[in-house]
Amino acid sequence: MNRIAQLLVVGLLLIPVASRAQGTERLSVATLNVDGLPQKILVFNVNAEGPGAEGTARIGKYLQKKAFDIVCMQEDFNYHGVLTPWLEDDYKFDEWTGSVGIDVPGKKIDLLHAQNEQFDCDGLGACWKNNIVETATERVPWVKSFGKFSHAADELVKKGYRRSELTLASGTRIIVYNMHMDAGDLADEKEGKDTKDREARLAEWQQLREDVLIHLDTRPILIMGDLNSYYSRDQIKAEFIDKINDTGRGHVEDVWVKLGRDGQYPAVKEGPVYCEADDNIMDGEALDKILYINPANGAQLDPVSYSIDTEGYKYDGKPLGDHYPLSAVFEIKNGSKSAANIETVPATAQEPAEYFNLGGQRVDMPANGLYIERRGHESHKRIVK
Repeated sequence: MNRIAQLLVVGLLLIPVASRAQGTERLSVATLNVDGLPQKILVFNVNAEGPGAEGTARIGKYLQKKAFDIVCMQEDFNYHGVLTPWLEDDYKFDEWTGSVGIDVPGKKIDLLHAQNEQFDCDGLGACWKNNIVETATERVPWVKSFGKFSHAADELVKKGYRRSELTLASGTRIIVYNMHMDAGDLADEKEGKDTKDREARLAEWQQLREDVLIHLDTRPILIMGDLNSYYSRDQIKAEFIDKINDTGRGHVEDVWVKLGRDGQYPAVKEGPVYCEADDNIMDGEALDKILYINPANGAQLDPVSYSIDTEGYKYDGKPLGDHYPLSAVFEIKNGSKSAANIETVPATAQEPAEYFNLGGQRVDMPANGLYIERRGHESHKRIVK
């Protein structure tokens, strides 16, 4: 997988505590590819430079010390059992979907037809502090991917995204997406042979966009993961950010762009786009990302710091894995951002619509009061009386 040797720290060093300081709630989050593929399968080197069991235990200790409120992990495959014990006292976990190898319980490998094999695991794992409650979750595979025994072998596992609906200790409700997008090989990127990888990532961004629009109501949304995407290479802004923003239902931003580039996104380049440096950083941009979506009405996320930990995530002078942790702290401001588009309708109206209370909970038939009404991709406030 992609090897990251050194990253640039952007913004302030993270102090990962959720608190209410002077009436403001804070939330610390991080995303991290834990590089959990096995170092060997039989006599074959698979991920020889990966952290293995010993290094993964150090990753667990690192996360325990940092004490982020929410952590999204990718490639949590074969060393899950040595990663999570360090976090079990303070965190609840998303479902682990298994490891990769010929000795996976319940998995019989047909070596004569290896081209048809796929492991039913996504490598995604999230955890959140004990005072955070998960109310709903869904695991969704990508509709399109590319590469079984080449192009980073994305199709050997069932990559996709997890959507978790969470309630913070304060009662604020949020949605968190954790994902791992299609990867590519450096040699293919240099030679301009990564067209199908780019096409797969584009389809994944579009699939993610449609899922976001289905679930976008009054709850802020966090999108985190190893996205294998650069703004200069992939149509993230045009196909994901701009199209969601254009609906008027919510506003998408990237914490790196917001805090490190004064809101200015890198332009898409023509031709082959690859990173020549070993750290896979182009113009300060990492493959991992934290995006956030503030709904048109509802609680608002305001990023106050952003960090890539190149110093703390080391042992004996070397990185613990091939991705440095990317983290951010948000202030959460509750209440409606705008009071526009309020209209009154009789409670007897039977028009087809979905209704949500201001806490973001769906309601079947609203009683008198103020609600969010959603029809297709449009939503606005209505007073039902």
